[in-house]
Amino acid sequence: MRIHILVADDDHHIRELLRFFLRKEGYMVIEAEDGERASRILENETVHLAIVDVMMPARDGLELCQEIRSFYDIPVLMLTARGELEDKERGFLSGTDDYMVKPFEPKELLFRIKALLRRYQVASSELITLNGTVINRNSYEVHTDGEIRTLPLKEFELLSLLGSQPGRIFTREQLLQLIWGADYGGDSRTIDVHIKRLRERFSGRSDDFAITTVRGLGYKLEVAGK
Repeated sequence: MRIHILVADDDHHIRELLRFFLRKEGYMVIEAEDGERASRILENETVHLAIVDVMMPARDGLELCQEIRSFYDIPVLMLTARGELEDKERGFLSGTDDYMVKPFEPKELLFRIKALLRRYQVASSELITLNGTVINRNSYEVHTDGEIRTLPLKEFELLSLLGSQPGRIFTREQLLQLIWGADYGGDSRTIDVHIKRLRERFSGRSDDFAITTVRGLGYKLEVAGK
């Protein structure tokens, strides 16, 4: 599973630096130049960890952190030039999990990110249970009543993403970006083809889950009986 990290900072030099080091470590980076943009990204994208600057226009990092803590179960690392004890206290009171002061050492930042991800169990083995169907993100296998199914990678990633957030509507564009990446040159018909294949593979598992088309928007996975 690729880890998606939101970097919210109005300093484009900081965003560029973080983008370089995070991508080098294999993370996918989503950038926001202010708190309002970061809030919209959180509403529409899958984010596993947020790096938040305190002093931002539109909405500051303290407000953004409070919003994240209220609505999302992801770790937050504050990255700011304000290093006084009272500043750190405000940061932790707003809900941040960690706090680093600029200028910072990129290697230390990476250590802290990995520690936060371990704490939130995002980087560990994960099981998604959809009644009698169990998706094992660690082994890339799907178990149905004792039978092991090995899917093509993109189909597995698509099923895992939809299954990780039942009921959430994903647009075709979101699915393309999250699974195929921003540089993918194909169009949204790729999503339709893979959804069709998944439906055919699991046509006998309607008592477990169903992948539903939301007209004009995209797709969502619904768990039977919930």
